[in-house]
Amino acid sequence: MNPQQEIVRLRDEIARHDHAYYVEAKPVISDREYDKLFQRLKDLEAAHPELITPDSPTQRVSETPLEGFEHVTHALAMMSIDNTYNEAQLREWDARVAKGLDGAAYEYLVDPKIDGVSASLRYENGRLVLGATRGDGRVGDDITANIKTIRSVPLALHGKSWPAVLEVRGEVYWPRDAFDKHNAKREKAGEEPFANPRNATTGTLKSLDSKAVADRGLAFMAHGFGQIEGAEFETASELFTAMKQWGIPVSPHQKVLAAIDEVVQFVVEWDAKRRTLGYETDGLVIKVNQLEQREILGATSRFPRWCIAYKYAAEQAETVLKDVDFQVGKLGTITPRAVMEPTQLSGTIVRHASLHNFDQVERLDARIGDTVIVEKAGEIIPQVVRVVTEKRPKNARKIVPPTKCPVCSGEVEKDDGGVYIRCINPSCPAQLKERLRFFCGRDQMDIEGAGEVLVNQLVDAGLVHNYADLYSLARRRDELLALERMGAKSADNLLAGIEASKARPLARVLAALNIRHVGAATAELIAEQFEMMERIAEASEEQLQEVEGIGPEVAKSIRHFFESAAGKKVWQALRDAGVNMVQPKMKRSGPQPLVGKTLVVTGTLEKFSRGDIEKLIKELGGKTAGSVSKKTDYVVVGEDAGSKLEKAKALGVKTLSEGEFLKMVGR
Repeated sequence: MNPQQEIVRLRDEIARHDHAYYVEAKPVISDREYDKLFQRLKDLEAAHPELITPDSPTQRVSETPLEGFEHVTHALAMMSIDNTYNEAQLREWDARVAKGLDGAAYEYLVDPKIDGVSASLRYENGRLVLGATRGDGRVGDDITANIKTIRSVPLALHGKSWPAVLEVRGEVYWPRDAFDKHNAKREKAGEEPFANPRNATTGTLKSLDSKAVADRGLAFMAHGFGQIEGAEFETASELFTAMKQWGIPVSPHQKVLAAIDEVVQFVVEWDAKRRTLGYETDGLVIKVNQLEQREILGATSRFPRWCIAYKYAAEQAETVLKDVDFQVGKLGTITPRAVMEPTQLSGTIVRHASLHNFDQVERLDARIGDTVIVEKAGEIIPQVVRVVTEKRPKNARKIVPPTKCPVCSGEVEKDDGGVYIRCINPSCPAQLKERLRFFCGRDQMDIEGAGEVLVNQLVDAGLVHNYADLYSLARRRDELLALERMGAKSADNLLAGIEASKARPLARVLAALNIRHVGAATAELIAEQFEMMERIAEASEEQLQEVEGIGPEVAKSIRHFFESAAGKKVWQALRDAGVNMVQPKMKRSGPQPLVGKTLVVTGTLEKFSRGDIEKLIKELGGKTAGSVSKKTDYVVVGEDAGSKLEKAKALGVKTLSEGEFLKMVGR
């Protein structure tokens, strides 16, 4: 046997043993025997480096850390899944499925809902070429280097007859045993243990050093698919059977059920079973099995209609409230957070929980020293839901709202008629970090590389004191390179991202300024109306309220920002730094039947997602708004329309079905 043949044999053998150990949990050789095979392969590849390929088991862990993550666009969007919480909601969804399929027979595929991090694996000609995070559903981060370290993920598909292109969707998760072992190591080293497997998995996948990822023992389980080329399947269960044969981990608890009654029964049975698994689950996902029927059912702008998640009730635990600390957000909001006796909740140790705001503290009558009930909101964020007053000690102390900012000692004030206490010092370091993270975010200025860690470093090092300082970092490249784990490539990528952000349209810049009540949709309406930042800065409250969807409160907030010394300084400094202050005019061609008209869309449409129909309205000369008012010309009504339809009727605003709308615009 020549070296090339032996290398191929060793790779196949190691891949089989990896699958047996990490997927089937049925090892067939000892660790020592496995290590001998692996070492032999490494020696042969060292002697014949020309024979090394990316799918070799020796290439799972990169020797050098990455400089940063690249953005990748998913071939097919990774949509979210809608939730149900009880049997009645589950049966209502089943009735909608039956109606959508017009009486045709159907069956369900039921999968455990693993509490992990969504990821997409792309195989081309049987080789893993890309691993990506879900991101915003359209664009994620390229985490191939980290995905390759997960031993349950095959670098090359097993067997034959796999598609030319196969995108596998699933969850990366941290098995309980591996998570507990890693936390034990951290505690032994005097480090703070991770709070829970899901959040720790998210942080791990953001690591630029794949060696650190490989050490943690993450796992992967497939539950869906994206693009497939070169193969066809009638049902999802048939596809998952094929995936198993190709070496892709699929849940052994997956079941095909013939009717909703069987699903309800499985939901009841699974509640007990899920607690015995070696990983976190928070429910079940129920999907129509027939792929052609999924196409018929389609999707709303947010969720597929052919699947639903059943979420179990949040688990609760009893503990003692030891103290309360105060956290400061990007708008200066001061939030009370409970510091508690550590307690086990949903498989993790919880030490902190949200108290939301000081009005909630008052409603709960929570005091330091109280015994409290905590649960995880949405299975993620712990919150205090009740005080066990009968266990209150005599020395329990009331929680006193701060009279000064806990970070900068600046003045605080309570919202007029609101529930929040805010720090009103615009130079507060805590607010600055939060605001900068928001400013750099993908939906605002989209500055690649400017994540939480880097923003904290830039502020702590004194390199950035405001938004405009980001645009002077090119002149301080040497100081940038002095930051921890900042390589030349990372620095250049960051500076390139900052430079590219100067060209963002006015709507994105306006949204990034973090003006209270002004989100992306409102910013776009304002930018399209006024077209230039200077005009917005000069607009009166009355002029601002002429924009569809802008009421007195929003107009007052915008006016306050642009009249304040801090607001003027912020936007003018950005202008002076070369940031675009103009909204490009939308290019329109063909008939413009909606010129001068404002439309609101509500409910679920058959032919359009919300984004698609709003785009069409703008292309045809119209404007879209998020709320119905007397200024609204039409409300386009889809299925399950709610309060917007009622308001349209009350105001006498004309409503259109999807078909009537298309007929009106000549489509």
